[in-house]
Amino acid sequence: MLPVVLASHRGPASFSRTPSGLTVKRGAGGLVTALMGLAEHLTDAVWVCAAATEADAAVAAEHEGHSVEIAFTPEPELLAQDETFDGPSVNVRYVEVDPERHRMFYGEIANPLLWFVQHGLYGRAMDPDITAETHRAFDEGYVAVNRMFADTVAEEVEQRGGRAIVMLQDYHFYLVGEMVRERCPDAVISHFVHIPWPSPDGWRILPPTMRESLLRGLLGCDVVAFHTRRFARNFLACAAEIVDCDVDMRGMAMRCGDRAIAARAYPISVDVEAVDKLAASEEVAAHRATLTSYVEDGQQLVVRVDRTDPSKNIVRGFRAFGILLDEHPELRGKVTFLASLMPSRTDVPEYADYLAQVGAVVAEVNARHHMEGWQPIDLRLQEDLAFALAAYQLADLLVVNAVNDGMNLVAKEAVLVNQRDGVLLLSESTGAHEELGPHALTLHPFDLQQQADAMWTGLTMPTADRRRLLRGAADEVRGNDVERWLRRQLDDLLAKAP
Repeated sequence: MLPVVLASHRGPASFSRTPSGLTVKRGAGGLVTALMGLAEHLTDAVWVCAAATEADAAVAAEHEGHSVEIAFTPEPELLAQDETFDGPSVNVRYVEVDPERHRMFYGEIANPLLWFVQHGLYGRAMDPDITAETHRAFDEGYVAVNRMFADTVAEEVEQRGGRAIVMLQDYHFYLVGEMVRERCPDAVISHFVHIPWPSPDGWRILPPTMRESLLRGLLGCDVVAFHTRRFARNFLACAAEIVDCDVDMRGMAMRCGDRAIAARAYPISVDVEAVDKLAASEEVAAHRATLTSYVEDGQQLVVRVDRTDPSKNIVRGFRAFGILLDEHPELRGKVTFLASLMPSRTDVPEYADYLAQVGAVVAEVNARHHMEGWQPIDLRLQEDLAFALAAYQLADLLVVNAVNDGMNLVAKEAVLVNQRDGVLLLSESTGAHEELGPHALTLHPFDLQQQADAMWTGLTMPTADRRRLLRGAADEVRGNDVERWLRRQLDDLLAKAP
């Protein structure tokens, strides 16, 4: 097995200083969880990530920029250089980025510009405005930070004799593949894009200098991977139209100059064993006990769990629920919409504005329909996976109505643990729809009436039909878990090794 160098913006663990000393917290998010399943079981792997805190940077400096080893059983713990550990651990290399440079890289280019372009969130008539400041942020922020990460990744590859598998992750590092290729021609390089990839017309929002450099950066890889074949085909179309590559749509490959690049689809999933274990925990049971009143005496529960990101389409989902109550007043007092939402990127104006819109629509629906002792929408602003799993278990409906989503692991977690023959309402614009669409009620994310009608259909569906859909979805997830996602990628990359 070749050594593996992973690179992502968010890392597997983050440090903080407290009065009692240095503490370590496990990284959050589906990507981190998925990659942990890989890194913990490789004999020679290093994970390159950004230093997210001052303590991360201090730990990196104390180790003179070298990687540190972090144990992950039962809680994350920094291991001494000469310490041996018998359980799962990961070597982590932190990259410290100047705060202003990071602000330009992350706060102006990666989020919101690339995120909004790739999720199709710009209206185009009035936004975005690409200014001289945007170009400066791209050159001095995005390009510069990508160069820092590329140099770090290349160093790790060179320390392993120049031959390694490099697995780059997501929209933060589109330029890194080509930069690493220049220094490490014998490396096998993949780049996994975890968010949607739009058609060439979508990318034409960006000026030619930006979109062409992003595409050429990815073409330094051997494999560019996505969650769905639709996104992979869009990438091939961009390679053909924007940078004039010779593309084979049937073979899902292209040739640019003397290099061959494959476009692949590997739908990410969840760690089924870990989800099952947490779902059976006392912490989840305690949350479930506090929520059972929502489903007593024939009452029903609609659930959604999301980040407060404009792409998640939260406002339209609540407005559709309001329409449902308008058209079926007999549901008042009998159906509650429980939403557990994690505030996201509130330092980005577009996200802060969207969170305010979420609060406004909840207030409006609740004011219009509330009854004594009952309100239609119970909004919780929090990040609590145990609470989310308890809500999944009790849900009669799970709403996932995203405008655009690379995958959406909420849908996969929920169908694994639900205990009430809950019905998944799933946007056709999520990556998860390719797998779970046959086992869900499809939502059209811009059609409020259709979403309200789908909620009614799900709430009134015969139990046998609900059970059949749920079992089909759960079987799909259990048969295609995160271990299979990782293994398919590694097998394909090893086959490309010189």
